[in-house]
Parts: sequence; structure tokens; C-alpha cells
Amino acid sequence: MSRPPFDLQETDRLLSTTRAVRRRLDLTRPVEREVILDCIRLSQQAPTASNTQKWRWMVVMDAAKRRAIAEIYGRAKPFLSQARAEISRDDAQTQRVYDSAEWLIEHLHEVPCIVIPCIEGRLSAGAPNGMAAAVYGSIFPAMWSFQLALRSRGLGSALTTIHLFSEKEVGDLLGMPEDVMQVALLPVGYTKGSEFKIAKRPPPETITSFDTWGG
Repeated sequence: MSRPPFDLQETDRLLSTTRAVRRRLDLTRPVEREVILDCIRLSQQAPTASNTQKWRWMVVMDAAKRRAIAEIYGRAKPFLSQARAEISRDDAQTQRVYDSAEWLIEHLHEVPCIVIPCIEGRLSAGAPNGMAAAVYGSIFPAMWSFQLALRSRGLGSALTTIHLFSEKEVGDLLGMPEDVMQVALLPVGYTKGSEFKIAKRPPPETITSFDTWGG
């Protein structure tokens, strides 16, 4: 058997322990601009549809703008509470996720860096699934590469989307052109500690079919 091109143990540890980090973000430690740019530089190696390379990144470090974004973000709390009400109280893992999400609503203004991944161009109303897949598939791989790069440098993040219900308001606040579409919001900071557990997931055999659905 040929030798793998990477250290599999370290690579697998990076992939399996890059968690959605909220509560363990260090709210007191600034994030350096150079670190964010290094992670974005790595994200630019991700594939894009037809090699369009239309990724765009909005990085917010200004305290007043972070507070304003946090106020807009906080308006989604009722939607979060409604979604949580549909989760079984016995589902401890998911309940912890909602605890963490609610914590972020209260503390987003304290997070030292907010990163908003974007893509140039907008989906037209009623765009077919194939077109939507191409657009989002052009930015989500870069977002994940960015998050992995953060993790490898001792920082954490969490992919959130609830601010998109007020996307235009956030865009106006940040002076963003209307033809740039925001796709997520990532709170970014150094983490308190660097060890993260592997999450409980079902065996891959239970969610995978070969050749025929269910086979």
C-alpha cells in the first residue's frame, strides 16, 4: 500500500474536530487582520463553478458596526425559539446547539471579528435548482476551507445564516453593492483551549446507498 500524501492522523483530527464554535470564542483577544487574510488566501484554492472565482469577503472589526450587526442579528431570536420548541427535550446534543446559538445572539457584539462570505451576482427569482447549486457551490467550499484554516491556527467560527432575513439592512450598513449576495455570517475569534471532541453521528452505512437508493 502506497504512503498517503498527508499525515492522515493530523488531517483526520482537523476534519473531525472543526466544530461550530460559539461559547468557546475568546471575546477578549483581538484577531489580527493578517490571520484573516491568510485564511482567505487558502480559501481561494477551493473550486468554483466554471472557475468564476466570484468569492467576496466582508470582514467587520469596527466595534460600532459589530454592535449594529448584532442588533439586527438579535431580531431573529423569536424564530430561533420557535425552531427550538420543535426539538425533543430528550435530544441533549441538539438542545446544547440551541443553547449555544442563543448565547451567540446575546454576545455577538463582543465577538472580535465578524466575517460575511459573499458571492458576486444574485440568484434570479425562481432560479432552477441547478443554478442555485452552482452559485452556492462556488462559495461554500471556500467557506469550509476558511473555517479549517482558522481551526489550524487556533481560531474558531460558526456558520450562521439568520441575518440573511435582513441582508439588505446589513449590506447598507457596510456599504455593500446590491449585486453582491451575502450567504452566511461567521463569528470569528481565538478559542479557549484547542481540544474539541468528535461529535456523535450515525454510522455512514445508515445514510449511504450504493447503486440503488436504499441499497
